[in-house]
Amino acid sequence: MRLTGRLLPWLTALTVLTLVPALIWGFFFTPDDARQGATVKIIYVHVPTAFLAINIYFMMFVTSLIWLIRRHHVSALAAKAAAPVGAVMTLIALITGAVWGQPMWGTWWVWDPRLTSFLIMFIFYIGYIALWAAVDESDKAADLTSILCLIGSVFAILSRYAVNFWSQGLHQGASLSMDSEEHVSDVFWQPLVLAIVGFFLLFVVLLFIRTRTEIRLRRIKALQAREA
Repeated sequence: MRLTGRLLPWLTALTVLTLVPALIWGFFFTPDDARQGATVKIIYVHVPTAFLAINIYFMMFVTSLIWLIRRHHVSALAAKAAAPVGAVMTLIALITGAVWGQPMWGTWWVWDPRLTSFLIMFIFYIGYIALWAAVDESDKAADLTSILCLIGSVFAILSRYAVNFWSQGLHQGASLSMDSEEHVSDVFWQPLVLAIVGFFLLFVVLLFIRTRTEIRLRRIKALQAREA
């Protein structure tokens, strides 16, 4: 609590100083794409949120595993705190992906392997949040949600690597790659990297705030139980 309390003001300022310039740079100071026109600028929201949606689930997988093995309460609370943020990122990625894909594919949705696994991952996010809310006993809720998270991680993996598993899918490959021939042009790549960093910092800030809140709520429940 002391460490995150000290870091939060600095991380918040760094988030603003990174994310705001990245979005302004991307939306107002990059050219339209030759084929996709101005629609391509959705990349500055879609790619970072899709990246976070998958990686937040992996973070929840790790913290859930730590809870099941070590019974470390902060790890369970961190997973609980991250879930709503991950669900929102997934929803934004689904919506922006539909808006971005419609002009290219001629439809708002296709049952592409990557899109389908991404949608199922979103359902697991919602199920995880609902299960926490449905079970009153904290440790039991942590056990059940951790198991659910481990099961759902299959679809997080598929969301990340479906393009490699099913080459016939409509969804494009990674926008960022170590291979200069595969990633987007530098004029889009540079603000995109900055946007990803900004969205990641935003997640860290929200994670710290929500985890601190969960710890305080747990302390309040413990005090109330003692008084009762």
